Amino acid sequence: MDVELRERWAVAARDAASAALALLLPVACPGCGLQGVALCDSCRLRLHPAPRRRVVDGLTVWSGLAFDGVCARALRALKERGRTDLARALGPALLEALRAVVAGAPGGVVAVAVPTSAAALRRRGYRVPELVARRAGVRTARLLAVARATGDQRALGRDERARNVAGSMRARRGAAGLAVVLIDDVLTTGATLAEARRALEAGGARVVAAAVVADTPLRSSTA
Repeated sequence: MDVELRERWAVAARDAASAALALLLPVACPGCGLQGVALCDSCRLRLHPAPRRRVVDGLTVWSGLAFDGVCARALRALKERGRTDLARALGPALLEALRAVVAGAPGGVVAVAVPTSAAALRRRGYRVPELVARRAGVRTARLLAVARATGDQRALGRDERARNVAGSMRARRGAAGLAVVLIDDVLTTGATLAEARRALEAGGARVVAAAVVADTPLRSSTA
Protein backbone atom coordinates (compact mmCIF):
# COMPACT_ATOMS: atom_id res chain seq x y z
CA MET A 1 0.00 0.00 0.00
CA ASP A 2 1.53 3.37 -1.00
CA VAL A 3 1.73 6.42 1.26
CA GLU A 4 -1.31 8.20 -0.21
CA LEU A 5 -3.50 5.12 0.10
CA ARG A 6 -2.40 4.63 3.71
CA GLU A 7 -3.28 8.23 4.49
CA ARG A 8 -6.69 7.91 2.84
CA TRP A 9 -7.33 4.76 4.84
CA ALA A 10 -6.28 6.56 8.02
CA VAL A 11 -8.65 9.48 7.33
CA ALA A 12 -11.51 7.08 6.53
CA ALA A 13 -10.80 5.23 9.76
CA ARG A 14 -10.75 8.52 11.68
CA ASP A 15 -14.08 9.57 10.10
CA ALA A 16 -15.63 6.22 11.04
CA ALA A 17 -14.27 6.47 14.57
CA SER A 18 -15.61 10.01 14.90
CA ALA A 19 -19.04 8.89 13.73
CA ALA A 20 -19.04 6.00 16.19
CA LEU A 21 -17.86 8.25 19.01
CA ALA A 22 -20.63 10.74 18.23
CA LEU A 23 -23.13 8.03 19.17
CA LEU A 24 -21.56 7.77 22.62
CA LEU A 25 -20.38 11.30 23.35
CA PRO A 26 -22.06 14.68 22.78
CA VAL A 27 -21.27 16.28 19.43
CA ALA A 28 -21.58 20.01 18.83
CA CYS A 29 -21.64 22.36 15.86
CA PRO A 30 -18.20 24.05 15.67
CA GLY A 31 -19.79 27.28 14.50
CA CYS A 32 -22.31 27.97 17.26
CA GLY A 33 -21.87 25.16 19.77
CA LEU A 34 -25.34 23.71 19.24
CA GLN A 35 -25.35 20.27 20.84
CA GLY A 36 -26.37 17.13 18.99
CA VAL A 37 -25.41 18.19 15.45
CA ALA A 38 -22.07 18.04 13.63
CA LEU A 39 -22.84 21.27 11.73
CA CYS A 40 -26.15 23.07 12.09
CA ASP A 41 -28.10 24.36 9.09
CA SER A 42 -27.56 27.99 10.04
CA CYS A 43 -23.78 27.62 10.25
CA ARG A 44 -23.71 25.53 7.08
CA LEU A 45 -25.33 28.46 5.25
CA ARG A 46 -22.53 30.70 6.52
CA LEU A 47 -20.05 28.46 4.70
CA HIS A 48 -21.64 29.26 1.34
CA PRO A 49 -18.75 30.38 -0.89
CA ALA A 50 -18.23 34.05 -1.62
CA PRO A 51 -15.02 34.07 -3.72
CA ARG A 52 -12.69 37.03 -3.39
CA ARG A 53 -9.40 37.93 -5.04
CA ARG A 54 -6.24 39.31 -3.51
CA VAL A 55 -2.76 39.90 -4.88
CA VAL A 56 0.00 39.08 -2.39
CA ASP A 57 3.60 39.77 -3.40
CA GLY A 58 2.60 39.56 -7.05
CA LEU A 59 0.68 36.28 -6.69
CA THR A 60 -3.05 36.28 -7.37
CA VAL A 61 -4.87 34.36 -4.62
CA TRP A 62 -8.55 33.42 -4.77
CA SER A 63 -10.29 32.43 -1.55
CA GLY A 64 -13.76 30.96 -1.10
CA LEU A 65 -14.51 32.54 2.29
CA ALA A 66 -13.23 35.03 4.84
CA PHE A 67 -11.37 33.46 7.75
CA ASP A 68 -13.63 34.61 10.55
CA GLY A 69 -16.76 33.50 12.37
CA VAL A 70 -18.10 30.07 11.48
CA CYS A 71 -15.45 29.48 8.81
CA ALA A 72 -12.56 30.16 11.20
CA ARG A 73 -14.04 27.95 13.92
CA ALA A 74 -14.74 25.11 11.46
CA LEU A 75 -11.21 25.26 10.04
CA ARG A 76 -9.68 25.26 13.52
CA ALA A 77 -11.81 22.24 14.46
CA LEU A 78 -10.63 20.46 11.31
CA LYS A 79 -6.97 21.34 11.89
CA GLU A 80 -6.67 21.02 15.65
CA ARG A 81 -9.53 18.81 16.91
CA GLY A 82 -9.60 16.04 14.31
CA ARG A 83 -12.98 17.05 12.88
CA THR A 84 -12.28 15.56 9.46
CA ASP A 85 -16.03 15.46 8.77
CA LEU A 86 -15.89 19.25 8.30
CA ALA A 87 -13.63 18.96 5.24
CA ARG A 88 -16.68 18.15 3.12
CA ALA A 89 -18.51 21.28 4.29
CA LEU A 90 -15.44 23.45 3.56
CA GLY A 91 -14.80 21.83 0.18
CA PRO A 92 -17.19 24.06 -1.83
CA ALA A 93 -15.27 27.17 -0.77
CA LEU A 94 -12.01 25.77 -2.11
CA LEU A 95 -13.73 24.53 -5.26
CA GLU A 96 -15.19 27.94 -6.06
CA ALA A 97 -11.82 29.60 -5.48
CA LEU A 98 -10.20 27.10 -7.84
CA ARG A 99 -12.89 27.69 -10.46
CA ALA A 100 -12.15 31.40 -10.31
CA VAL A 101 -8.46 30.66 -10.92
CA VAL A 102 -9.15 28.32 -13.82
CA ALA A 103 -11.54 30.81 -15.42
CA GLY A 104 -8.68 33.30 -15.69
CA ALA A 105 -5.97 30.82 -16.69
CA PRO A 106 -5.74 29.87 -20.36
CA GLY A 107 -4.95 26.20 -20.93
CA GLY A 108 -4.74 23.45 -18.36
CA VAL A 109 -3.34 23.82 -14.86
CA VAL A 110 -2.20 21.31 -12.25
CA ALA A 111 -3.37 21.74 -8.64
CA VAL A 112 -0.50 21.39 -6.16
CA ALA A 113 -1.19 21.45 -2.43
CA VAL A 114 1.23 23.18 -0.10
CA PRO A 115 3.02 20.37 1.79
CA THR A 116 2.29 19.64 5.43
CA SER A 117 5.19 19.60 7.87
CA ALA A 118 6.21 16.25 9.35
CA ALA A 119 5.27 17.46 12.83
CA ALA A 120 1.77 18.53 11.75
CA LEU A 121 1.25 15.29 9.85
CA ARG A 122 2.24 13.24 12.90
CA ARG A 123 -0.06 15.30 15.11
CA ARG A 124 -3.10 15.21 12.82
CA GLY A 125 -2.64 12.11 10.72
CA TYR A 126 -3.76 13.93 7.55
CA ARG A 127 -2.84 16.81 5.25
CA VAL A 128 -5.50 19.51 5.59
CA PRO A 129 -5.26 21.15 2.11
CA GLU A 130 -5.25 17.75 0.36
CA LEU A 131 -8.14 16.47 2.46
CA VAL A 132 -10.36 19.47 1.71
CA ALA A 133 -9.44 19.28 -1.98
CA ARG A 134 -10.27 15.58 -2.09
CA ARG A 135 -13.65 16.18 -0.43
CA ALA A 136 -14.29 18.85 -3.07
CA GLY A 137 -13.52 16.39 -5.87
CA VAL A 138 -10.22 18.10 -6.74
CA ARG A 139 -7.19 15.94 -7.51
CA THR A 140 -3.88 17.40 -6.37
CA ALA A 141 -0.36 16.46 -7.45
CA ARG A 142 2.39 16.10 -4.84
CA LEU A 143 5.00 18.16 -6.62
CA LEU A 144 6.26 19.92 -3.48
CA ALA A 145 8.17 18.39 -0.60
CA VAL A 146 9.34 19.71 2.76
CA ALA A 147 13.07 20.48 2.60
CA ARG A 148 13.58 21.44 6.25
CA ALA A 149 11.62 21.85 9.45
CA THR A 150 9.97 25.18 10.32
CA GLY A 151 8.64 26.66 13.54
CA ASP A 152 5.00 27.26 14.45
CA GLN A 153 3.78 30.19 12.38
CA ARG A 154 0.80 31.22 14.48
CA ALA A 155 2.51 33.73 16.76
CA LEU A 156 4.80 35.19 14.09
CA GLY A 157 4.50 38.46 12.21
CA ARG A 158 4.89 38.95 8.47
CA ASP A 159 8.69 39.24 8.34
CA GLU A 160 9.18 36.46 10.89
CA ARG A 161 6.94 34.14 8.89
CA ALA A 162 8.90 34.87 5.73
CA ARG A 163 12.20 34.04 7.47
CA ASN A 164 10.69 30.95 9.09
CA VAL A 165 9.63 29.34 5.80
CA ALA A 166 12.45 30.58 3.54
CA GLY A 167 14.07 27.60 1.82
CA SER A 168 11.73 25.13 3.53
CA MET A 169 10.33 23.54 0.35
CA ARG A 170 11.65 21.93 -2.79
CA ALA A 171 10.05 20.86 -6.06
CA ARG A 172 9.80 17.18 -6.88
CA ARG A 173 10.73 15.72 -10.23
CA GLY A 174 7.99 16.22 -12.79
CA ALA A 175 7.25 19.87 -11.99
CA ALA A 176 9.24 21.32 -14.90
CA GLY A 177 7.11 22.77 -17.67
CA LEU A 178 3.80 22.61 -15.79
CA ALA A 179 1.38 25.45 -15.16
CA VAL A 180 0.46 25.19 -11.48
CA VAL A 181 -2.22 26.54 -9.17
CA LEU A 182 -1.24 26.33 -5.50
CA ILE A 183 -3.76 24.95 -2.99
CA ASP A 184 -3.82 25.78 0.73
CA ASP A 185 -6.30 26.13 3.57
CA VAL A 186 -5.79 29.68 4.92
CA LEU A 187 -4.07 32.77 3.52
CA THR A 188 -2.55 34.89 6.29
CA THR A 189 0.55 36.86 5.26
CA GLY A 190 1.27 34.90 2.08
CA ALA A 191 4.71 33.73 3.26
CA THR A 192 3.98 30.03 2.79
CA LEU A 193 2.52 30.52 -0.68
CA ALA A 194 5.52 32.66 -1.65
CA GLU A 195 7.92 29.90 -0.57
CA ALA A 196 5.87 27.27 -2.42
CA ARG A 197 5.96 29.43 -5.53
CA ARG A 198 9.71 29.95 -5.24
CA ALA A 199 10.36 26.21 -4.92
CA LEU A 200 8.15 25.26 -7.86
CA GLU A 201 9.55 27.93 -10.14
CA ALA A 202 13.08 26.86 -9.17
CA GLY A 203 12.01 23.41 -10.37
CA GLY A 204 10.90 24.76 -13.72
CA ALA A 205 7.14 25.10 -13.13
CA ARG A 206 5.07 28.23 -13.71
CA VAL A 207 2.77 29.20 -10.84
CA VAL A 208 -0.24 31.01 -12.28
CA ALA A 209 -2.22 31.66 -9.07
CA ALA A 210 -3.33 30.15 -5.78
CA ALA A 211 -6.68 28.96 -4.38
CA VAL A 212 -7.41 28.74 -0.65
CA VAL A 213 -10.41 27.90 1.48
CA ALA A 214 -10.29 31.22 3.32
CA ASP A 215 -8.26 34.37 3.73
CA THR A 216 -7.80 36.49 6.83
CA PRO A 217 -9.40 39.93 7.03
CA LEU A 218 -7.16 42.64 5.65
CA ARG A 219 -5.44 43.53 8.91
CA SER A 220 -2.75 41.26 7.39
CA SER A 221 -2.55 39.45 4.07
CA THR A 222 -0.67 31.03 4.18
CA ALA A 223 -0.82 29.80 7.30
